[in-house]
Amino acid sequence: MITLEPGAVPLEQWRAIYRGAGARLNTTCRAVVQCGADTIARIAARDQAVYGVNTGFGLLASIRIAPADLDTLQRNLVVSHAAGVGEAMPRPVLRLMLALKLASLARGASGVRPETLDLLEAMLARDLLPVVPAQGSVGASGDLAPLAHMAAAMIGVGEIDTPRGRFPAEQALRAAGLAPVRLGPKEGLALLNGTQFSCGYALAGLFEAEALFAAALAAGALSTEAAKGSDTPFDPRIHELRGHRGQIEVAAMLRAMMHESPLRASHREDDKRVQDPYCLRCQPQVMGAALDLLRQAGATLATEANSVSDNPLVFADTDEVLSGGNFHAEPVAFAADMIAMALCEIGSLSERRLAMLVDPALSGLPAFLTPRPGLNSGFMIPQVTAAALVSENKQRAYPASVDSIPTSANQEDHVSMAAHGARRLMAMADNAGHVIAIELLAAAQGYDLHAPLRSSDAIHAVHDEVRAVVAHLEDDRYFHPDIAAATRIVRSGRLHDIATVHGIAVPAVAHG
Repeated sequence: MITLEPGAVPLEQWRAIYRGAGARLNTTCRAVVQCGADTIARIAARDQAVYGVNTGFGLLASIRIAPADLDTLQRNLVVSHAAGVGEAMPRPVLRLMLALKLASLARGASGVRPETLDLLEAMLARDLLPVVPAQGSVGASGDLAPLAHMAAAMIGVGEIDTPRGRFPAEQALRAAGLAPVRLGPKEGLALLNGTQFSCGYALAGLFEAEALFAAALAAGALSTEAAKGSDTPFDPRIHELRGHRGQIEVAAMLRAMMHESPLRASHREDDKRVQDPYCLRCQPQVMGAALDLLRQAGATLATEANSVSDNPLVFADTDEVLSGGNFHAEPVAFAADMIAMALCEIGSLSERRLAMLVDPALSGLPAFLTPRPGLNSGFMIPQVTAAALVSENKQRAYPASVDSIPTSANQEDHVSMAAHGARRLMAMADNAGHVIAIELLAAAQGYDLHAPLRSSDAIHAVHDEVRAVVAHLEDDRYFHPDIAAATRIVRSGRLHDIATVHGIAVPAVAHG
């Protein structure tokens, strides 16, 4: 169980929540939440126009709302904004979104009451997850549509996915011993304004990229050995002269993976290749740059995840409500674009190593890694599949943040597009995972062809991990199950663990 300290939740805890850990608030935050709610109550009682408390929204902000209609104003805001379309959010990302919203509101600057937070916390604890369509946010003025679907479930509208199935929201709440909340002044706006949808998807993409990054390094080391590549390009002196942290760390891991490899030693003196292809030789430069980019994205998202991103904001110490633009998700959009570029390049380099392995002119191995080419096609079409996935990721990697479209009658005239920029990352991670899996199979096949020579203990353990679930390819067989099995290895984190067990430091993508 994760205890959330609002404003100070590390990436490790967001990752744990995404992977299934429970979450609750530190109870010490209730006092500051109550102060914010009391401030809103005092302001609502005054004869003063305050946006989101007693006015309309967006271009309708100049319209005053009578005190008797303030509850209705908040309810109407929620149901009118629950206009999302498309498939429902996946449960892991949805749980993360709820936890992000919970921690943001608990900082006390949003003006919600403690009992409203209690309901959100209870829903998360009981695995009562609102059904939230994933399309409809432009990443500015908050992730309005998806967060409105979350808020709608809290007032008993829409549907909730429970451990027992999907039910109407009010029915699901009451079956769990909970009651829908009646929203007070500003509470509806606080719930549906913010970047938690975009940030949740971006964090999910970052966490998926972590496992893929470690797996790609392990697959790259195995491919280098299968191709009888050189470890000279991983010499630390080369990388220290350039100075990029990620490059230095990637080179160190690859060097450690190949350390004392009998297979490498067997051809060290009579290697006829002066230089390996870039896909082998430049792994530290490419993967190191991707690592640095992912770390930068992680730092941005760590800040955003702990932020207050709704509007207007409550300052209890001065009894003020100030309107600003913290809902604009430009930082998340940039971070998502960085993750997308990194995922694209990780998959692209992996596919190039795979293409090198199946080409006898480059690898020195049998064509398409089959002992009897012609009768058998071997890895011919798996490489085509990998090429298709890489091209698909290239198309998806176009920066979302450079796009904008005016909304709300031009009141909201510049938007971030963070929502779909972050949402695409899951599909991109899936594609990259399949590419790395196919490379892993090909690398294990190429490695087999050097028997009885073997590599270092670490690389041999990577090979054995593959062979535990996928047999050596002697003659053509139905390939799909092999790729599926290898993909499970890639996504599981096992290759990271293998390196760690052998005393090899795997560069950390997201920490702190």
